Amino acid sequence: MNLKKHIPNLITLGNLFCGTVATIFAVEGDFVYAGLFVVLGILFDFFDGFAARLLHVSGELGKQLDSLADMVTSGVVPGIIVYKLLIANNSGLTDFNEQSYVPYLGLLLTLGACYRLAKFNIDTRQSDSFIGLPTPAMSLFIISLPLIQEYSTVAFAQELIASNYFLIAVTLILTYLMNAELPLFSLKFKDYSFKKNIIVYSFLFASLILIYTLHFLSIPFIIILYIIISLIKKIIVFNGSSQNSPE
Repeated sequence: MNLKKHIPNLITLGNLFCGTVATIFAVEGDFVYAGLFVVLGILFDFFDGFAARLLHVSGELGKQLDSLADMVTSGVVPGIIVYKLLIANNSGLTDFNEQSYVPYLGLLLTLGACYRLAKFNIDTRQSDSFIGLPTPAMSLFIISLPLIQEYSTVAFAQELIASNYFLIAVTLILTYLMNAELPLFSLKFKDYSFKKNIIVYSFLFASLILIYTLHFLSIPFIIILYIIISLIKKIIVFNGSSQNSPE
């Protein structure tokens, strides 16, 4: 039995375990630990691919297992968190409680993540980059919201997250972005040269500055920055190819 080829899958199962634990904490309304285990799950999700490349092992099983684990960590958990936030908030819309149907709109994130992950598995265009917002990015955006509401000193951000109109708008936008034909750069490295990875290194450096200055509030800004840089890159590449193409 070749144990080496199973190491990436074991790491993927670590992602699934973290996602399952995060789900329990999210249902209980403990968003700090839910967020912590989501982040741990996303780290496992990163390192399973890293291990597969390092060990030169890959297969259809690992690909499917990875998406199934992501479905829990970056699909189920964000939907539950928005569901719980919509129930807990009392501004923006009235009569929000466990008997209302409106909080279930948060689960659109779960449906959108499921559709994206299924599409990702059969989309051969997404080997070196992404088309649509990756589910871990969406998940990080969502888990930051209750943490900002609880720990941020920026009153405007707290008031915004306390608005159910805002939460529903965020849910709809992120659900769309996950499945939009939007090209986004990948954080995967083929090599570590600065010249070939200048966009990734610049993004990571800017992200560190945002985290240092804004703490939890930095996470939504980092996701937005990720989308903006990707769009700028697309425009530059498009303009470059247009200028080089024969008339």
